[in-house]
Amino acid sequence: MEITTISKTKSLCPECLKILDAEVYDEDNTIYIEKTCPEHGNFKNTYWRYADAYKKAINYESEEHPINNPSKIADGDCPSNCGLCNKHESQTVLGLIDVTNRCNLRCPICFANAAASGTLFEPSQDEIRQMLKNLRKNRPVPTTAIQYAGGEPTVRDDIVELIKIAKEEGFTHTQIATNGIALANNENLAQELKDAGLNTVYLQFDGITEEPYIKTRNANILGKKIEAIENCRKANLGIVLVPTLVTGINDDQIGDIIQFALDNIDVIRGVNFQPVSFAGRTPSDKVEEQRITIDDFMKAIEKQTNGNIPENSFYPASSVAPISDLIAAMNESEAEVTLTCHEHCGVGTYIFKETDGSIIPITEFINVDKFISLIEESIPGFEKQSRLSKTKTIAKALKELPKTVNTHETPSYLDMTNLLKNIFIKKDYEALGDFHMNALLVSSMHFMDPFNFDQNRVRRCVIHYATPDGRIIPFCTMNNIYREEIEEKCHIPLDSDRAKAIMDNIRKAKLESIQKSKK
Repeated sequence: MEITTISKTKSLCPECLKILDAEVYDEDNTIYIEKTCPEHGNFKNTYWRYADAYKKAINYESEEHPINNPSKIADGDCPSNCGLCNKHESQTVLGLIDVTNRCNLRCPICFANAAASGTLFEPSQDEIRQMLKNLRKNRPVPTTAIQYAGGEPTVRDDIVELIKIAKEEGFTHTQIATNGIALANNENLAQELKDAGLNTVYLQFDGITEEPYIKTRNANILGKKIEAIENCRKANLGIVLVPTLVTGINDDQIGDIIQFALDNIDVIRGVNFQPVSFAGRTPSDKVEEQRITIDDFMKAIEKQTNGNIPENSFYPASSVAPISDLIAAMNESEAEVTLTCHEHCGVGTYIFKETDGSIIPITEFINVDKFISLIEESIPGFEKQSRLSKTKTIAKALKELPKTVNTHETPSYLDMTNLLKNIFIKKDYEALGDFHMNALLVSSMHFMDPFNFDQNRVRRCVIHYATPDGRIIPFCTMNNIYREEIEEKCHIPLDSDRAKAIMDNIRKAKLESIQKSKK
């Protein structure tokens, strides 16, 4: 047995959530995270299945891009005092707001576990506007993207107004995370949301057959998913499919889900696979049996697409950070929104559907490593801020860029060389608009649970919840530590006038639905 220590970190006891010293190490080519709780004993869990994949990702570690105006000073071990604090190392790339904990499903695998909370959590419009303002106060880069989540955000009868409020507060990209039932039942909702400014529907989508929904959502709702997609298509409202991967339930449908997305690429912009996270009440041996790691996902996708999307076509999300740094340098701005998440938080690739139906990953026609190196080499030339230096840098980049592209393998409808050149000519992300419209983003984000919680990762988190008490909290600490506290602190008393009004509206909506179904 060969054991090599990789890093020291902090983790959580899955039983009591106490912050513990932990070690990440390589044992016989598998990466484990291990810690010992004085009360509940030792926990050793698989972090990544294959050490080679884990170590390759380390090559794409990004530089820190912290906010300049944290609302808290670190006090105690991270993550005991999230806010964001002065020890956090990344900006808020995507802000989240839970607009309700009500839901029209009872999913046993839900992060929010809304059905079991026993409280009503539903911030008012004024509270939501203030949370949006708090995210926009981040410096040097105000948060530009917001996702409304829950619960199920579409159970609020003012969800369209909430999208308008986000636009009023300056958010350029808005999303809702939804199960799609309301979008299916109300054929006008997609258009109303689009007209209000919604950019993306983040659609829960666990498979192309009925069985996964019955097992993970307690309801056969595949038909509703299809109806929701059709209504979004009519409204020209983009969709990202979000499958929660569960061993033995839908992990054999990864390839089929991707093919479904390609067949509907006119409306589906991406697929973000999320391996299921485990609550502390799950027995440790069961966690090991059911754990799907990021590298498990990459190997499964290669197998299920017959090698058309190979494992090596995936790169850590942090690998694109140099593009943001380049744009900031070219525009002489202090910073741009930069994806500086930890290199082990997630992976992604772009794939293209050729006219004959074949799949072409971006790595087939772009030397990604060479392209990233060119970007990194160009940044100092712009940071000098002299006209001569910038001119020379652009000239060199435009000369070298074609060497990163294999035009013989590029999809027939895509002029990739000129698209990449536009980054240097137009100096913004809009230059890649045509690229994004023809590509399908395939990604995986493995959100942490108490078993694999890693303080080093959470400090780099770029997806942050805004809460009614004024805090901004990293995703994985919110869902592992703070959710229950926030909902208890900020819930609406069930005997209050506002709670009674909400419940009256629910009863009226149910009655209208019953009457409509009888017609």
